[in-house]
Amino acid sequence: MPHFVIDCSENIIRQKSPQEIMQKVYETADLTRLFAKGDIKIRINPFTHYIVGNKQDDFIHVFANIMEGRNIAQKKRLSENIASELKAMFPEVPIISINIRDFEKATYYNKSMV
Repeated sequence: MPHFVIDCSENIIRQKSPQEIMQKVYETADLTRLFAKGDIKIRINPFTHYIVGNKQDDFIHVFANIMEGRNIAQKKRLSENIASELKAMFPEVPIISINIRDFEKATYYNKSMV
C-alpha cells in the first residue's frame, strides 16, 4: 500500500518514458511522508483507444489507492503535489487529474496476512 495507477493517452509515454513518469509519482508520494518507501507501488496504463470530451486530447489520470487513516488535508496535499509535478512535467497536456480512494483495513488482505 499505496497503489498509484496512472492511466494516460499513449502519446504521454512518447513525450517521457514510463519509468520517468512513474519515478516522478513515486518521489512525490514519498516526499509526503505518508507512506513507507518500500510500500509505494506505481503502474502505468497507456491507452491507444479513448475519448475525452468526444476528442482524443492527451490526458493523465492517477488513481491513488491508499489505506484508510489519512485525513482530508493529507490526501489533498498528496493530490495537489502529484498533479502539480505532472503539470510541470507535461505543461501542454490539457487534462491532468488524480483521485484518492481509501482501502478499508478490515477488508484488505495480502499474501502475508493469510
